[in-house]
Amino acid sequence: MAFQKAVKGTALIGGGAIATVFGLSQFSQYRNKHGAFVHVQAAEAVTVPIMNHFPTREQQILALQTTGEFDVLVIGGGATGCGCALDAVTRGLKTALLERGDFSSGTSSRSTKLIHGGVRYLQKAIMKLDFEQYKMVKEALEERANLLEIAPHLSAPLPIMLPVYKWWQLPYYWLGIKIYDLVAGSQCLRSSYVLSKSRALELFPMLRKDELVGAIVYYDGQHNDARMNLAIALTAARYGAATANYAEVLRLLKTTDPASGKERVCGVHCRDVLTGQEFDVKAKCVINATGPFTDSVRKMDDQEVPNICQPSAGVHIVMPGYYSPDNMGLLDPATSDGRVIFFLPWEKMTIAGTTDSPTDVTSHPIPTEEDINFILNEVRNYLSVDVEVRRGDVLAAWSGIRPLVTDPNSKDTQSISRNHVVTISDSGLVTIAGGKWTTYRAMAQDAVDAAIQAHDLKAGSSKTIRLQLQGAEDWSPTLYIRLVQDYGLESEVAQHLASTYGDKAFEVAKIAQVTGKRWPIVGKRLVSEFPYIEAEVVYGVKEYARTAVDMISRRTRLAFLNVQAAEEALPRIVDIMGKELNWSEQKKKEELEAAKKFLYYEMGYKVKSDQLTDSSEISLLPSDIERYKKRFHMFDKDKKGFITILDVQRVLESISVQIAENTLHDILNEVDLNKNGQVELNEFLQLMSAIQKGHVSGSRLAVLMKTAEENLRQRVVIPVDRSGGGL
Repeated sequence: MAFQKAVKGTALIGGGAIATVFGLSQFSQYRNKHGAFVHVQAAEAVTVPIMNHFPTREQQILALQTTGEFDVLVIGGGATGCGCALDAVTRGLKTALLERGDFSSGTSSRSTKLIHGGVRYLQKAIMKLDFEQYKMVKEALEERANLLEIAPHLSAPLPIMLPVYKWWQLPYYWLGIKIYDLVAGSQCLRSSYVLSKSRALELFPMLRKDELVGAIVYYDGQHNDARMNLAIALTAARYGAATANYAEVLRLLKTTDPASGKERVCGVHCRDVLTGQEFDVKAKCVINATGPFTDSVRKMDDQEVPNICQPSAGVHIVMPGYYSPDNMGLLDPATSDGRVIFFLPWEKMTIAGTTDSPTDVTSHPIPTEEDINFILNEVRNYLSVDVEVRRGDVLAAWSGIRPLVTDPNSKDTQSISRNHVVTISDSGLVTIAGGKWTTYRAMAQDAVDAAIQAHDLKAGSSKTIRLQLQGAEDWSPTLYIRLVQDYGLESEVAQHLASTYGDKAFEVAKIAQVTGKRWPIVGKRLVSEFPYIEAEVVYGVKEYARTAVDMISRRTRLAFLNVQAAEEALPRIVDIMGKELNWSEQKKKEELEAAKKFLYYEMGYKVKSDQLTDSSEISLLPSDIERYKKRFHMFDKDKKGFITILDVQRVLESISVQIAENTLHDILNEVDLNKNGQVELNEFLQLMSAIQKGHVSGSRLAVLMKTAEENLRQRVVIPVDRSGGGL
């Protein structure tokens, strides 16, 4: 009864406010109605032919070197940069794009994976009567709808629950979410709704029950960010844009305008990072779309220009899928320090984040233990006491740099803009900065519009609304069934291929290797617990992947899902890439080491070693220490004080169990802190202590040794697969 009264009261309280916002929303829609009508058929108006296949990287480099002059040259291969290239080329402009790393290697692959308008920005817009923030949310919601339409294989609506623990919050949050629906208008994904306590717990059983009043569920979008970025880049390439990753801009080229006598940017001098070759690329207009590195390119143009980028670090962690329902996210609207935390299912795992703290600009941001523990503590506040949130369940962690900007055209240059900013320097360099992933298309449109006007380029209006991206054209929700039936792929693998490559999944299936088993017929997995297959590595090279890091982090998402699984897959990935790219043995070794370094520092693997080292005081009961010593000495028969692969093999052979030597090496290496090829007694006790404290989970060595001890009595099979434990 109380719950029903609260809902009725909420409706009465919110009626007036909703009417006000409805009027504002209708006015905005009316004002933009004519523009929307013009744009609705934008994609159909594209007259530029699209190729069936994108050119090779070598062909793209050749095009950059031999084209006399491009109309537009974009610096930056993130979402916005690739969006600029796609927008320009579909208008009929001769377009080039240069990215010094891989496509999406920066912020665009390290997001919260949401396509959203921004509930918290709408709250600020209403509370502060800020029409600019309102317009930003309105634009983002329009772009959300478009992005879900143009890449349905990579994106989908996601229900997000906002749990309510105080009665007065129910009308407050309900009103805010309903206004969010209202601002979206006809592009509202699905209407939000209120849940009773019992229904909320039924849908999200992990929730903390104490004092729970009910919950509100609203809808936003979710996507595979790195693959979405790549789809934009590949689509631009198919329309004829000369796009190249690992092409670093060293300096801007300038010429003197004979009419005005002023210097004008006329191209760039760049270097092919893979070959070391340097060359010039001429262009009528250069667009700077480099995210956190915005100011470094602006200073190539003018050393005296003030910085406008205010970088902010956002850390995310990935935990096992059982921490959240398969299709329901969670929003913590007010954390202990006022930040917002999302807790979302993603790729059958659970992603939690983000933090928001000032940082220096770097190409290799590193997640900190402080940020990881902050997220874990906030998660604990919302989950049931029955769910033990363990530090050891963190499977991966990463930091992304969000490029917030101050508007140099604003009177208040110290005020950070939550929207994007387009500036044009005296020499004609166009800079697009700020904004968010969801609005990349609108940002690109604004940047190209500004470039056309400033440089008097001959082109029409933007054509990218409703323009389908790579893989979307013939995709359907049931496409994966054809993959299973026609090629003999596992259902899980087929679903993964369909949701990653769309209608191009058939190209991957065609090159999948025969397994030699009755089922599946084709599709050898890279690691047993993830649906990534070896054929994706071959196809990834065609998609411009040139390093092992490209493959584990952006063509597949292994590094973002489980760093231990990514490390296990690396040797096979390097072997396949080496064959495709003709790598020498030395090059393969270098790639392997570079990828391990990436996992260690940038994806949170270092934290695993730190956890064991930091917990060096062994807090075990004397009885536990004796028990673990006996287990250890069962392997260390010679009482050396350490165990090696040979010791483990000897015990396993005595009970007729065989495990591959490379697998044993990986198992011991997880615990071998000083990397001397052996596990000392102290290291083993540290491991067991860390496991008891929840700092480490799923250690295969601990499981193997315990099971081997039991096996001497019971003769059971020893499992060596990971049990879901993390860093």
